[in-house]
Amino acid sequence: MMRHKKAGYVPALGRDFLTPLYDPLVRLTTREMSFKSRLLDEAGIDKAARILDVGCGTGTLLLLVKRRSKSLLAIGLDGDRNILGIAKSKAHRYVEEISLVQAFCFDIPFADGAFDRVLSSLMLHHLTRSEKVRTLEEIFRVLRPEGELHVADWGRPHNLLMRALAFSVRLGDSFARTADNMKGLLPTLFRDAGFEGVSETAQFATLFGTLSLYRARKPSTAVAQRHAGSFSARNYKGDRLKAEGC
Repeated sequence: MMRHKKAGYVPALGRDFLTPLYDPLVRLTTREMSFKSRLLDEAGIDKAARILDVGCGTGTLLLLVKRRSKSLLAIGLDGDRNILGIAKSKAHRYVEEISLVQAFCFDIPFADGAFDRVLSSLMLHHLTRSEKVRTLEEIFRVLRPEGELHVADWGRPHNLLMRALAFSVRLGDSFARTADNMKGLLPTLFRDAGFEGVSETAQFATLFGTLSLYRARKPSTAVAQRHAGSFSARNYKGDRLKAEGC
């Protein structure tokens, strides 16, 4: 039987019992609708047919994607069965159909070149450096050539107040895991994974520090090693899939 979580896995708020508080906390402290709407504007999802939300959490971003275009294929991936349960309940409440996959972000169960866009919101800061590197390699792999990655996550504090407010994030998710974010190193990690056109496109002042938006593109010359353009892989079964993986 598959393990529910991998050793070292960090839930959305650091502790499982806090997961039900995730939505109200993010909504009240991060200007959630503002930064997620901006992220989707920059992603140009109207031009994308296949979208993957890595670390989809409670499904808020995924639901926003579906409301913008019901014709596209959008899948949410997360390793936490509990938080995916919240996402599924939320979709039922809003009478929306979403596809959810339980899998870790550093072992994404889809074929090379399967997606036009990959989105990630407030997930990368939970990962160690090696997990970030592996996750970005996996994202690069599942994007088609010229496909884009769009990320919203904690960035380098842009003033002393933001630096002070970011202390709570560093304390909750560990100083080691959040170090790359706070040092502004995410763009470097994106480039090291093979992405081009990397940029920090916006900064939002929040009660937990500076939240930054990033974009990156897989080069047109990148060639998938296997099954390029094929959508499904590893027996994808929508929200029934229990692959061990983010």
